[in-house]
Amino acid sequence: MRGNRDSGCLTRREFLEVGSAGALVAATGSALAQPAPRAKGPRVWLDLDQKELDDAYDQSVYAPNQPQITGRYATNSEITRARLGAPRRFAYGSAPVEGLDVFTAKRPNAPVNVFVHGGAWRGGLARNYAFPAESFVNAGAHFVVLDFSPVQDFGGNLAMMAGQVRRAVAWVYRNAKEFGGDANRLYISGHSSGAHLAGAVLVTDWQKEFDLPADTVKGGLLCSGMYDLKPVRLSARSSYVKFTDEMEHALSTRRHIDRLNCPVVVAHGTLETPEFQRQTRDFAAAVRAAGKPVQFLIGQGYNHFEIFETLANPYGLLGRAALEQMKLAPG
Repeated sequence: MRGNRDSGCLTRREFLEVGSAGALVAATGSALAQPAPRAKGPRVWLDLDQKELDDAYDQSVYAPNQPQITGRYATNSEITRARLGAPRRFAYGSAPVEGLDVFTAKRPNAPVNVFVHGGAWRGGLARNYAFPAESFVNAGAHFVVLDFSPVQDFGGNLAMMAGQVRRAVAWVYRNAKEFGGDANRLYISGHSSGAHLAGAVLVTDWQKEFDLPADTVKGGLLCSGMYDLKPVRLSARSSYVKFTDEMEHALSTRRHIDRLNCPVVVAHGTLETPEFQRQTRDFAAAVRAAGKPVQFLIGQGYNHFEIFETLANPYGLLGRAALEQMKLAPG
């Protein structure tokens, strides 16, 4: 029976015809709305033009869910403090920001893992990176999270920022007994720009700069970091980091592998930017070529921010690797 037009009803055939036409209009409109392909500019680094290089060092381009994930960092850190109790707070320097949070294990003379957070060198607070602590504490290790100045507070001087982090690690070595730690089992971990800073720590000349043993740090885990600053210097990050030739060379960990005195684990996710993947892959290859111990991990299906969350899981990609490096079993 044919539908009554005045009633606003359509037959099945009319409905399908209207639907098909609407779909065609929608598809055509969608096609028309697509931006024209961008013309590739002159190559700036490898096969990347300036926009591609800038994007390759801008995590938000490749990880649109960044706000949700970093929000979880903060929320899960609050939950961790609720379960473990507030960390002990120590000052490693005279500036207000120069402090560190220590989540202590019950085991006496326990190993120590010092964590360096990321934030594009521009931000981040220790309190929002506490969530991996429970995994380490339950396994019998102290977990230390550093606070340090953003690079803009140093006028764009990364060397001063790296110096601050090195002084923090030296403080932990010299004062580990104060919180029940074993200075001779000191490890470092870092993520993103924090992995870059942790890499700088790993190639520190401890004897010359701090009068400490050459093997002050016994192992490192570097996730999603930068190990040669040349391409970073060519990117939009140069708008707030005042790179110089000296800074680029001194803080490119890959150029100082001769000073690497401990095993290192490096990792990246498959959904990270092409440059962060390449930086990690090339650094691992360079360490291996130098005949030094390195473990290279790839997190399938993780973006730059998601992969770091696996450090909080003793059976996760990073959590398992960190505990194995410290010769600890999951708690």
